[in-house]
Amino acid sequence: MNANELLLKTVFCCMACDGDIATEEIELVRSLSSAEPQLASLDAESLINSWIASINQQGQSFLHDYLHELAQVALSAEEQMQIVDLAIKTIEADNKIEYSEIKFFKKIRLRLSIDDDLILAKHPDKEDFLLPDIIETKDLEWTNINFDNIKFDAK
Repeated sequence: MNANELLLKTVFCCMACDGDIATEEIELVRSLSSAEPQLASLDAESLINSWIASINQQGQSFLHDYLHELAQVALSAEEQMQIVDLAIKTIEADNKIEYSEIKFFKKIRLRLSIDDDLILAKHPDKEDFLLPDIIETKDLEWTNINFDNIKFDAK
């Protein structure tokens, strides 16, 4: 998986981690796909629909696999900051921040080497996202979730 796909997969996992893919999150992907140069080259709809099929089949292990992939990839500080930015945008997209999303963000954060000060400089209101209050080995708290495929051309 290349770095651009990892960025999109970050968005997808942050969309799915609360057990619901909101319309606003799909709109965010649609706008990011045209606005972000790294994502514009990807067939976001096809990739996300393939990940939907995978997460429907694998459940939480899909999210665990993503976190493992993230830990294995050597990313620059700029790429790590892009992951943080996209994760936060996705979590905020539906204007409803659930603890499961913050918890998943913290799991992402644990796999990045950039300093919290860099994150807080750009996102000063996200200090709660950085507090170490989770047990890393505890699984996410949803099961038997199935997502529908998405369409970018539907309004």
